[in-house]
Amino acid sequence: MNLKFLYCLLFSALCCFSQEADNPRKYVLDLSQFNGSILLHNPDISHLITEHPGGFILGFNRKRYGKEAWEGDYGYPDTGFTFAYQNMKNPVLGQNFGLYAHYNFYFLKRNVQFRIGQGIAYTTNPYDKNTNFRNNAYGSDFLSSTMMMLNYHKENLIAGLGFKAGLSLIHYSNANFRAPNTSTNTAALNFGLTYDLDGGIVYDFIPKQPKKKLTEPLKYNLVLRAGINESDVIGSGQYGFAIFSAYADKRIGRKSALQLGADVFFSNFLKELIRFQSISFPEMEVAPDTDFKRVGLFVGHELFINKMSVITQLGYYVYYPFDFEGKVYNRIGLKRYFGDKMFGSVTLKSHAAAAEAVEFGIGIRL
Repeated sequence: MNLKFLYCLLFSALCCFSQEADNPRKYVLDLSQFNGSILLHNPDISHLITEHPGGFILGFNRKRYGKEAWEGDYGYPDTGFTFAYQNMKNPVLGQNFGLYAHYNFYFLKRNVQFRIGQGIAYTTNPYDKNTNFRNNAYGSDFLSSTMMMLNYHKENLIAGLGFKAGLSLIHYSNANFRAPNTSTNTAALNFGLTYDLDGGIVYDFIPKQPKKKLTEPLKYNLVLRAGINESDVIGSGQYGFAIFSAYADKRIGRKSALQLGADVFFSNFLKELIRFQSISFPEMEVAPDTDFKRVGLFVGHELFINKMSVITQLGYYVYYPFDFEGKVYNRIGLKRYFGDKMFGSVTLKSHAAAAEAVEFGIGIRL
């Protein structure tokens, strides 16, 4: 999933170390060791699964107590950063170093913590046609990475020390920024310690205020997305793309909005893929002048978290002259609002689990 790096998410976790009486600031470190297995999500990477990879996860967390309304709405989550090191235990894959912005959400009387982080990772041994041609998982030095942890979590048991234990999932992919891009998913068991930087001082949560009904008229969005990607044909070249999107959205509460709209895709990598298939595979009967443009209609959902929001969209191509990965597509990613109307976004566009591109967008909501 994703370059996925959502830089704007980092700013939601940045904060100074001052203390206010009505806005307590508490910071917690956690360090976990993990060992696991690379999941065989694609038979093409079976030669890369040899041993059990391991590493460590270091987290820096700011506790949230309800100063802002969204904090209480989501059960007083934490915001923070994670650094992860993973030895893939295979010389072809090398080692990965990842940096993430994350949220921690709590359940079952705050005994269960779910962390989700999005970031960027550096891999030490990516694909090289001469020296590392067996690495069909990572086609570039820098990868988009998503991390999830589901842990039993107890803080401040003894003088600020606590522990956590559970399951972790780490995904690495460059989202077809450069081929190859088969990607890896590591599922692991983790165990670690937590430490309150203030020695375990306990603060009370600010009670949630009664919810006010949010009413908002229909809004209209215009978005320009762009980026660079490559087809699955190794060495076919990286090309820029542009996507124009227009959609309407309707708030259905404080947290959610429904969307309906259309995309127009100008994906230049398809020009090269059409040319390649028309010459190299005449049995596919692809005409060299086939139009590379596509038009899709989509429905979507937006989940609002403060100035950030999570968007998910499911689309269907209504203009589809060249067959590439099927007519159904999906998009998932983050938006960051700047004021009441302008926003930026980073999204991953896929066909089921097959990523096509990371899209960097700017838009307006009227």
